[in-house]
Amino acid sequence: MTDYTDSQAVSRLSSGPRTFFRLPYRPVRELTEADGVDAVILGVPIDGATGYRSGARFGPEAVRAASTLARLGSRERDLVITDLLSVVDGGDVHIIPGYHLQTLDLIEQGVDAVHRIGALPILVGGDHSLAIAELRTAARHHGPLSLVQLDAHRDVLDNYFGVEHFHGTVYRRAVDEGLIDPATSVQIGMRGSVPREDLAPDGMGFTVIHSDEALSLGCAELGRIARDKVGANPVALTFDIDFVDPSCAPGTGTPEVGGPSSAFALRLLRELDLPNIKTVSLVEISPPYDSADITAHLGVAVIFEIMALAAAARRTRIQQDGRLHA
Repeated sequence: MTDYTDSQAVSRLSSGPRTFFRLPYRPVRELTEADGVDAVILGVPIDGATGYRSGARFGPEAVRAASTLARLGSRERDLVITDLLSVVDGGDVHIIPGYHLQTLDLIEQGVDAVHRIGALPILVGGDHSLAIAELRTAARHHGPLSLVQLDAHRDVLDNYFGVEHFHGTVYRRAVDEGLIDPATSVQIGMRGSVPREDLAPDGMGFTVIHSDEALSLGCAELGRIARDKVGANPVALTFDIDFVDPSCAPGTGTPEVGGPSSAFALRLLRELDLPNIKTVSLVEISPPYDSADITAHLGVAVIFEIMALAAAARRTRIQQDGRLHA
């Protein structure tokens, strides 16, 4: 008789608790440096700062569910992520529905617990307003960061009907607070109609590559531009799912037509060579507007590619250390 307790005989698609990529679940507040964890995936289920369609609060659970199908080996980078990195699901950060500023404080606390053990936080949102809490914490530990932002919108409004903390103001606030350095940051993928005042230069100093230009330049050149811009600085990498055309990613709150395909987006992530990433966020997946979970599955692929990027950077450091000590 077959022993169905054998891990090879029982499908992990349907057995055990649901975690990101079926990784071990370790509550973030219980982790210590002695655990040797390299990266912690955290859900951030918020959407109280959206301006059009909500639903991003359900993003983390949708990505968890879709990730049960994923494996951890990368053909393109010729590695298995967990051979090089210890990665866990840290659960979801605490939130207080209806109390956005207090929720930002709670997000800071959750992300700070990751930085304190020397691990990389990978945040799965949730709307983009979570980034101000993410960056406050990262900057406390690593100093001002260079931003690499893949997004249909720049998110640099000064306010939204008088509200300063909104998913479209987050990087204006980050500059105001000295959390990121625009001169060493790049924003890629912007498109869509804008108000009259947004046509004038804002003087903030970001390198901005709009969607048409990005598609013309191609992934290899975009990767080179990003690498040259950030240099060896600590990096915040953020991927707003609306970077991708809504034909490939319909499940989002503020869709903009005319964007890159999912294949282009994933190829671009593979072209990035950012050895000093200190924080990662995937935002704005809104499952109520998804079709057949394709946006959630794209979100899984995005996180996979970013983990593979971090694993490749670890492999390079190991190889360099080996040469130094040879």
